Amino acid sequence: MTASALADALGVTPRSIRSYVTAVNARVPGGTAIESGPQGYRAGADAAAALRVEADAGTPRDRLHTVVRALLDAPDGIDVFETADALHVSPATLDADLARVRGLLGGTELTLERSASRARLRGTEGAQRRLLSKLAHDEMDAGSFDLSALRRTLGERSVGAQAFGPFKTELVARLGDLGWFVNEFGIADVVMHIAIAADRVAQDRPLDAAEPVDAGERPTQTQVAEIIAELSERHLGVRLGSTDLQHLATLVLTRVVAPDRGAAASALPGLDPSVEAAVREVVTAAAEEFLVDIAHDDFVARLALHVQNLMHRAREQAWSRNPLTRSLKSTYPMIFEVAVFIASRLQQRLGIPLPDDEIAYIAMHVGGRLERSRRADQLLTATIVCPGYYDLHELLRSSVDRSLGQAIEVVGVETRVDPDWASIDTDLVLTTIDPLTPADRIVRIQPFLTDSDVERVQAAAGRIRRSRRLARLRAELERYFEPSAFLRGPGFGAGGEEDVIRRLGAMLRERGVIDEAYIDRTIERERLSSTAFTDALAVPHALEMTASRTAIAIGIADPSIPWGDGRVQVVALVAFSESDREAFQTVFEQFVEVFSERDSVQRIVRRGTDFNAFLDELVAVIDG
Repeated sequence: MTASALADALGVTPRSIRSYVTAVNARVPGGTAIESGPQGYRAGADAAAALRVEADAGTPRDRLHTVVRALLDAPDGIDVFETADALHVSPATLDADLARVRGLLGGTELTLERSASRARLRGTEGAQRRLLSKLAHDEMDAGSFDLSALRRTLGERSVGAQAFGPFKTELVARLGDLGWFVNEFGIADVVMHIAIAADRVAQDRPLDAAEPVDAGERPTQTQVAEIIAELSERHLGVRLGSTDLQHLATLVLTRVVAPDRGAAASALPGLDPSVEAAVREVVTAAAEEFLVDIAHDDFVARLALHVQNLMHRAREQAWSRNPLTRSLKSTYPMIFEVAVFIASRLQQRLGIPLPDDEIAYIAMHVGGRLERSRRADQLLTATIVCPGYYDLHELLRSSVDRSLGQAIEVVGVETRVDPDWASIDTDLVLTTIDPLTPADRIVRIQPFLTDSDVERVQAAAGRIRRSRRLARLRAELERYFEPSAFLRGPGFGAGGEEDVIRRLGAMLRERGVIDEAYIDRTIERERLSSTAFTDALAVPHALEMTASRTAIAIGIADPSIPWGDGRVQVVALVAFSESDREAFQTVFEQFVEVFSERDSVQRIVRRGTDFNAFLDELVAVIDG
């Protein structure tokens, strides 16, 4: 990455990036953590070593986690002065750390008490375990589980951290024996909770007694609890109590297992009819709003079971992490938007909060349904030109169908040595002889298809699909951009996301495109889930398509501004009207696609000094 690209990502100047690189490399004397070259910077051979030095150096985050672990391990609290000495910091620094601990406790049902030199946590054992889980997740990268993160959170000598791998392997196998599909995205997270439980029980810190679970509601709860009990004794040497086992079995059943896909919808265990009815209503509304084919009984039933499990997780405040959240949002913005719509309606109907990771699981359901119902007309058509010699053309067609059947459909075969090239009107022409005039859609292949031939055909098909998508996008954008709704300059974005939305929205409101209520609903949508779909672009919008006409207001920030969990440089507030419902997918997905390439973004941002220049650069990027 170039210094400029890194500077945009961090919201600093390229000069600062160069200083940071020098400082990082200084942490590994004689080595190179970050290499520099003609194309910019990249991680060097000693990057991992530099990270370890950083962790050992007592960074604020590392010290904060150490203080929290000390508080969790000491029922009677910690002595502030002794702890400051142990961490080699001043009491004033530790006081500042304790203030940050209070910030970390928001929404955990825990409080930090201070009396003279002692500080202690107050709250239930369940709340303390959720805090431990939060620490472990903070240690992870992009939501995926990492054994070293568990060890850092619980301590290297923790009983749970030592046997994590074998425990997980056997738990997955035993759940499979019960006839369940295991969600690998969630299993490591649940085993982390089991490791935390084992560690706390070993310290004589079991869960408080809970209400008994209705065995009729969860018929396999006892089986799962027995498996966890047996594995905990064998692998961890810890005997868990009934309350812990009940809690952990509930986590397994509501987070990591799903019934066999072949089961009939009516056979899904314990599905609450009221939840199914709510999900059916919401899915039907989403199908009509976005014109997507998802209103199917099997889809509704399985999503309803997921939502029912989600309600259990909400009561436990035990959310599922999803390592695919970021990539789903940036790669499939339209699918993610449908999921946000569903999540918003479910939140209203069922009263459950839905963080981004949970919305991403709904997006996976939506994407799976759409993939299964994808229309055949998305295939590109192709003609094979192969002069006849015995059955050579038939063999070639068979090879093409076998290797490329998911990408193209062969609709014709020309066996003449002098075909009428002009009359061939398919999307692609795959030819074993040289054409009269080369063209992008004509791909030269061998009579016996090779791997290189397959790659060239796939590349050509990809170019054609992209050019068609972007051609549609260019036509749509030129219709919908509002030339006078363009903001750029010092101070843009300084007031935060809401201020940017209101400033861009005000320009569209003045032109009668939207009203103040639309702006308020756009802010509500932003609070549900950040609309920063790429590292550079945010697309705030309301879920309902109530604008008088479809219009786009543009704001450009240079340098980048904070948005959600990241930073962006371009904000496109899109107001969609009911009459342009079919254009929603084109504008939304392809607009995001254009801004997913960093070089293109930098070109547009640097040269788009006013609306006309911005549009010229955007069109130039689209045209390639």
